[in-house]
Amino acid sequence: MHKLTKPKLVKIRSANEAKKYGIAAANLKELIKKGCNLLKVSSSKVHVCLYDDGTVLTEEYFQNVPDNTELVLLPEGQSWNGLVHEINQVLGLDRDTDLLISAAKDLLSDEQSPKRRRILGDLLWNLRDNSEVENREDDKDWFEGIDGRFKTKSAYMRYNCESRIRGYLKEVDGYTKTIPNVKAKSEYKKMVEILAEKLKAARYNGTYFDRSERDINRLCTEEGWFTCQGAFDQNNCAFLHSINPYGSRESRILFSTWNLDHLIEKKRTVIPTLAEALKGSKIGDINVDYFYKLLFTRENLKLVHIVCHKKGAHELRCDSRKIYKRVRRTVK
Repeated sequence: MHKLTKPKLVKIRSANEAKKYGIAAANLKELIKKGCNLLKVSSSKVHVCLYDDGTVLTEEYFQNVPDNTELVLLPEGQSWNGLVHEINQVLGLDRDTDLLISAAKDLLSDEQSPKRRRILGDLLWNLRDNSEVENREDDKDWFEGIDGRFKTKSAYMRYNCESRIRGYLKEVDGYTKTIPNVKAKSEYKKMVEILAEKLKAARYNGTYFDRSERDINRLCTEEGWFTCQGAFDQNNCAFLHSINPYGSRESRILFSTWNLDHLIEKKRTVIPTLAEALKGSKIGDINVDYFYKLLFTRENLKLVHIVCHKKGAHELRCDSRKIYKRVRRTVK
């Protein structure tokens, strides 16, 4: 016979439903009896485990769990491996978005943990996805605040990328006023004009964000998914960041915080070295293509989530002196 103790308050549910029930039970046997009645399952050969990690409860374990612990009641033959089970069950509904949204909402409505509420909220946000829609007339919410001249998502995303690249050109041009030598300044201005013409011919590399482009020209999948390429000194993203700005207005706005990060730094290295290379030299002595690639192309750009964007000096494994020498070799 179990020792009489003060009833413990817990939450119990089945493996197949998100709804939870509050139960007061003094011991495991009482918990199972009440749980079976609420969930309408046979009390023969059932067991109870922790919702978080699937640990099976014994009487001693039950007496030591804190109040409001979440539990799962399992008939014979059923198992539960914690949140992994929940995630797999939810992802199994991926062919029916409405069911998936409903399941996530049910979980969220009864969830008190701030951390899990955030995770479920993020899931719902991504589920409300209209990435398969392209035209303004079919997804007006996505285009809220966007100039009416943009009729498709791809057209706007191309413009978004072009604007970033134009910004880099503006920084290159802005460096002109820092050059004291008149002759060097004149040559530098000519270089900026050449770079501007090359960018114009390349349509400012706007294809990087345009999902309607060919694979080799874009940074996203055909559906519009972008993957963080990791910090400048890493081969990939340790956090597995990804985003589809084509999916919703919120995702589009959030994508604006992602960066096209220069591996060899634009302000600290590339632009000053370009100016230095032009001292005592003419445009014809400089490998323009090399500088163009460093400043405006994927050869020196990585798309990174804001968390992976390290704003400090890029101390690459090959030190700054080697980078400088590499850039200087562009002088013929």
